[in-house]
Amino acid sequence: MRIGVPKEIKNHEYRIGLTPAGARELVAAGHHVLVETQGGAAIGFDDEQYLAVGAEIVADAGVVFERSELIIKVKEPQPNECKRLRANQTLFTYLHLAPDPEQTKLLLASGATCIAYETVTGAGNSLPLLAPMSEVAGRMSIQEAALCLEKSKGGSGVLLGGVPGVEAGRVVVLGGGVVGLNAARMALGLGADVTLLDRSLARLRQIDELFDGRIKTLYSTTDAIESQLKTADAVIGAVLIPGASAPKLVTRAMLSLMKPGSVLVDVAIDQGGCFETSRPTTHQEPTYVVDGIIHYCVANMPGGVARTSTLALTNATLPFVMALANKGAEAAMRDDAHLLKGLNVYRGVLTVEAVGRAQDLHWVDPAEALQQGALQVTA
Repeated sequence: MRIGVPKEIKNHEYRIGLTPAGARELVAAGHHVLVETQGGAAIGFDDEQYLAVGAEIVADAGVVFERSELIIKVKEPQPNECKRLRANQTLFTYLHLAPDPEQTKLLLASGATCIAYETVTGAGNSLPLLAPMSEVAGRMSIQEAALCLEKSKGGSGVLLGGVPGVEAGRVVVLGGGVVGLNAARMALGLGADVTLLDRSLARLRQIDELFDGRIKTLYSTTDAIESQLKTADAVIGAVLIPGASAPKLVTRAMLSLMKPGSVLVDVAIDQGGCFETSRPTTHQEPTYVVDGIIHYCVANMPGGVARTSTLALTNATLPFVMALANKGAEAAMRDDAHLLKGLNVYRGVLTVEAVGRAQDLHWVDPAEALQQGALQVTA
């Protein structure tokens, strides 16, 4: 199979969908790998490393899309990339369709098979391809919050860890999933006073036991959130509903409860954000202020530590890439129910209920769509 790896084009996005080590595995299995020139150069993966393992370096993304059967990316395709996709191609990347009707429309029009990292499942309904970036984003959220709190950055001038004789900063984490757990872990490591809210009592018990009570846990209600906002220095939005838009847990009216110069970090911004006042930002201009509260809403946070993020992500995606390359997309999904869960768009058909409901679009169950597609081919 011909596998293409274009260079990412989002603002300050330096990750790449396949490392030289991954390219080597694919080439050894008899596949042809095309990598856009300088695709990984910014994080230490230069063209020579790809050439050394048998990959082909091509001059631009147009060639990658034109010649490839399987496209491997990191971030959701931008409009001009969507328009390069065609039927009988498979795209494997993060999509986050729920808050992005334009991308949904363009992918449906392409006729391509589009599999999203963030909805591929694992044992126990885990999200193995989302987890590595959630770990990175959760840990980054605290270092970014700490930076935003500096007075020179417009913050309140609070040091999260405090010093002897001065109380530590207060961090409130909304959501106890992978992002929330990693954010809480980092905040605790800095010496902050950490409170985590979630609606799963089982998860709260688990976190309480894991950290021996050093992280305070609260059942999440509107009252509980409002109470915590009053004393918080940094609030981390870490709530995820797989494939769907994030719930708005902090309204604009609630900002008046917070101390001026406090920070909101919305790690759920890819799914629309969990603060009412959130809007996507970039690493170039990461923050803005609403009612005296600093908002950090970078839509590709892990891109800020692109080498670590690329290695963490591709460690998780490579087995699925190998399956797609070796078997073809349809056979690979029939053989693996977890990979089938990643199917978002198939030959002009939407296959995610949450996206259909969010955008008022018709959707079909992934298994049914795959079966219908097979019937169309044999007809």
